[in-house]
Amino acid sequence: MKSFAIIGTGGIGGFFGGLLQRGGLEVHFLLHSDYEFVKKNGLTIESAHGDFNLPQVNAYNDPKKMPACDVTLIALKTTQNSLLPGILPHTVKDNGIAISLQNGLGNEEAVASIVGAERTAGGSCFIGSTKMAPGLIRHTDAGQITLGEYRTDGAPAGITPRLQRLGGVMKNAGVNVVLAEDLPLVRWKKLCWNIPFNGTSVVKNALTDELAGNPELRALCLKLMEEVAAGSAAVARPVAPEFLDQMMAYTESMTAYAPSMRVDYDHGRPMEIESIYGAPVRMAGAAGVAMPETEKLYNELITLEKEQLK
Repeated sequence: MKSFAIIGTGGIGGFFGGLLQRGGLEVHFLLHSDYEFVKKNGLTIESAHGDFNLPQVNAYNDPKKMPACDVTLIALKTTQNSLLPGILPHTVKDNGIAISLQNGLGNEEAVASIVGAERTAGGSCFIGSTKMAPGLIRHTDAGQITLGEYRTDGAPAGITPRLQRLGGVMKNAGVNVVLAEDLPLVRWKKLCWNIPFNGTSVVKNALTDELAGNPELRALCLKLMEEVAAGSAAVARPVAPEFLDQMMAYTESMTAYAPSMRVDYDHGRPMEIESIYGAPVRMAGAAGVAMPETEKLYNELITLEKEQLK
């Protein structure tokens, strides 16, 4: 596991791909609008853990020109998942692995439909990192990836030898990696943060410090967290109650931050509404659990996006 393809070189892909290259691994970056700039100038990472520059990177704007790699890290927004069938067959080796680092639910299923379940895994990123300009990534907080194997039946897959090898390679390159036995639970636990703080930052026009510090907004975020925990218990496995307290406490300690959905909205881009809100609401509903505040937020976001994009 020495070659990595980074699909989407934004705040997530640029930061972690940059760490992997700085750590001595072979990394290939797929870019779109930034391609010409990054091919000429490389990547600059302004990080809370120390700035660094990569003056030369393997940059591509066509996946057909990329080599097949041991590991493909998918950091595209889920609104671009329709592009994956034209990308992954070129970047994933026959014995390689494709890992969705994306938000929400349903992404591993999309990847598995292209490369097969046996070559699919998932990762949840807890990080404050944003692409500020072409070739410039600004990392402000955290920076952890939790990796887990994918199973079609939704059961915990355990920590496989493959996952252990991958975790070791990434840790040696300087990436903060945690290995998880239960990927569906990891996904729902990430939603305990994404659902309250991403969408609410848009609807209430507030950064994370305001959401955690304003009593009314804080109460709303806690209610949304509780709905996600109830959905997780019905669809996957229960989330420990203390985890919700930890997420709120961590958010209070964060540098004031605009979540990714807020950044997308502010720049007039499509938001990841379906993967973060629609899919969990539908899956919980199918399991007999209603998420009324989450569904309300889901509908508000759809309305805001329609008004902005029309």
